Amino acid sequence: MAAPGENLRINGDRLWDSLMEMAKIGPGVAGGNNRQTLTDEDGEGRALFQNWCAAEGCSMGLDQMGNMFARREGTDPDALPVYVGSHLDTQPTGGKYDGVLGVLGGLEIIRSLNDMDIKTKHPIVVTNFTNEEGTRFAPAMLASGVFAGVHTQDWAYERTDADGKAFGDELKRIGWRGEEEVGARKMHAFFELHIEQGPILEAEDADIGVVTHGQGLSWTQVTITGKDSHTGSTPMPMRKNAGLGMARVLDLVDEIAWSHKPHAVGAAGHIDVYPNSRNVIPGKVVFTIDFRSPDLAVIQDMEQRLKEGATKICDDMGLEVSFEKVGGFDPVTFDDDCVSAVRNAAERLGYSHRNIISGAGHDACWVNQVAPTAMIMCPCVDGLSHNEAEEISKDWSTAGAEVLFHAVVETAQIIE
Repeated sequence: MAAPGENLRINGDRLWDSLMEMAKIGPGVAGGNNRQTLTDEDGEGRALFQNWCAAEGCSMGLDQMGNMFARREGTDPDALPVYVGSHLDTQPTGGKYDGVLGVLGGLEIIRSLNDMDIKTKHPIVVTNFTNEEGTRFAPAMLASGVFAGVHTQDWAYERTDADGKAFGDELKRIGWRGEEEVGARKMHAFFELHIEQGPILEAEDADIGVVTHGQGLSWTQVTITGKDSHTGSTPMPMRKNAGLGMARVLDLVDEIAWSHKPHAVGAAGHIDVYPNSRNVIPGKVVFTIDFRSPDLAVIQDMEQRLKEGATKICDDMGLEVSFEKVGGFDPVTFDDDCVSAVRNAAERLGYSHRNIISGAGHDACWVNQVAPTAMIMCPCVDGLSHNEAEEISKDWSTAGAEVLFHAVVETAQIIE
C-alpha cells in the first residue's frame, strides 16, 4: 500500500487545545482530572467528544457497553474500517493525557484529513472505550474486554462500585447505553496512541515508542497464618510471626523478578496485616503478588517458584500458607504489519524511536485478540502517570499523533 508523504502533518496546536478543553471537564484538585467512568463528568466529556465528531461529519455509533464509535466514511463501502482510539475516563487523581491523547489524537486524524480533503479507501473509526481505568468498576479494560469476548456483558453489568451502584444501572443513568450489540463490529486494524506511563523514552530521548508487546500479568493472593501473640512477652523461639514470613516471601519475590531481568517485574501492591496492632505479633497476613513479563513461560516460572519458595519458608517457620490466583492475562504480541506501519511512519517523519514493551494494560491488549493491533507511545515527564502531576509536552503529543496519523492513513489507503 502507498505510504502517505512526509509532508502530511497534523495540527499539533489544535490537538493540544482540545486536550486542554477536555481537561476542563472533571477537574482534579491539583491540576489533573477526576473524570471517573459513568459519572456525570464522564457523560459531559462524552458529549463534548460527540459534538467535535459531528462537526467533522462523522456518524456516531454507541453499543450496549457505552463504547463510542465515530466513523468517517471511506470510498469502498465493503472495506472494513481502520479503528483508532483509547479511553476518556480517568483515575480519581488522574492526569490530562492518559487515554485522552489516544482518543483526541484519533479525532485529529479526522480533522486533518478533512482539512486536506483526503479520501481513504477504508472508513476510519475513532473509538472511546468505556471504563478502561477500572478504578470505579473493576476490572480495568472492562468494556473492551466485553467487546473482545473476554467478559460477558451480563457479568460486566453486575460490577459494582464502592457505593454498591451497578455498572449497568449507572450506564443507563448517564444516558450512554446504546442498542448496538457489543463486539459485532469487525475491524481491518486497530491503533492506539498512549503516553508511556514509564520513564524509558524520556530517559533515552526517544520521540516514539514502537510497542511490540504487552506484558502479561499474574496476581496471586497469598495468605500466611501464624499466631497472634504479645510482642513483649513472647520469647523469640516461640513466635509464629506471619509478618516476618511475609517479609521473607517478599524478598523472594524480588529475587525471582530480578532473575528474569530486564523485562520481568514483581512486587506486592496490596498488603493486609492482622490484627495490625502495635503490640501484637501478626497472626495473619494477606497480600497479593503482581508478576509481569512479556513471556508467558517466565510468568509461569515465577508463579511456580513463588509457591515452592513461600511454602518452604513457611514450613521452616511453622506457619501455614495458601495461594489463590485472583487475576491475570497472558502477554500480548502485537500484529507485525501494524507494528511495521508504526515504525515506518516514525522513520518517514524523522522521529527517533525504539521498540518498547507496554508495562500497563490497555484496551489494545484485548482488541488484539479480535483484530490486527498496534500501539504507539510518547514520553511523559519522569514516567509519572495515574497522578494529577502527569505531564507531557506539546511536541511529544504532536509527534505521537503524527506517527498515529501516518500509520492509520497508510493502513486505510489514500485514494488519489
